[in-house]
Amino acid sequence: MISLPDSRTESDGSAVIRVLSYNVRSLRDDREALARVIRACEPDLVFVQEAPRFFRWRKRAAWLAARTDLVVLSGGGTAAGPLLLCSLRATVERTRDVLLPLTPGLHRRGFATAVVRIGGARIGLLSCHLSLGSDERFAQAGMVLDQVRAMDVPHTIVAGDINDRPQGRSFRRLAGELQDGWAVKPWGSEYTSTPADPHQRIDAIFATEGVEVLGCGVPLGLPGIVQSDLRAATDHLPVLAALRVPAVLNPPSGERG
Repeated sequence: MISLPDSRTESDGSAVIRVLSYNVRSLRDDREALARVIRACEPDLVFVQEAPRFFRWRKRAAWLAARTDLVVLSGGGTAAGPLLLCSLRATVERTRDVLLPLTPGLHRRGFATAVVRIGGARIGLLSCHLSLGSDERFAQAGMVLDQVRAMDVPHTIVAGDINDRPQGRSFRRLAGELQDGWAVKPWGSEYTSTPADPHQRIDAIFATEGVEVLGCGVPLGLPGIVQSDLRAATDHLPVLAALRVPAVLNPPSGERG
């Protein structure tokens, strides 16, 4: 297996970043195993799904960030589960939690979003966990694309639990407008569900055109990643990507210098 590039800022200001997407099942499993997996991936950005969202959820999100040498960026209970964590490489420009329309009888869904700068790159971020219902999921995939456009940034990363396979219409709706990291540059392993019997890819990292995918997949074989931790941490496998995001040539007014 080819090695995944380490994080760095290149001479032209472009940022090579590690991005992790992980459904953590509300920290109901082995939290220390989960923290070990995240630390081993050495991410700059973590797109979390099923973050704690009820009693003392902020304290539990802060615990996860502290145990993985990261900070809470946005989301959690205020986004109905999606959460964003980041390393100190990221300078935060803005954050926004988005609650989606509620379908009676189904779980409330939302997006955790942010715009950050790393090196000379300016990046929109969106963590999502789409519905188990087919029609609602398809509509939410469209809302993801609407939100990407509304962020109005040069480059955007979308990651999450899609609850759909690549041949499904919701997954295809996203992949029709965004790069599917695994499809562009497969690395590691493909299937994300379940850890005990990986047989389907329902979690993914997407990026807008112009972002170069250097590798994307389940980080099996990465130093520090062990099967026992992956099985104990939660009921999904993580997706890790290395991306090269170009520098902004003309930063917005007030960001020069």
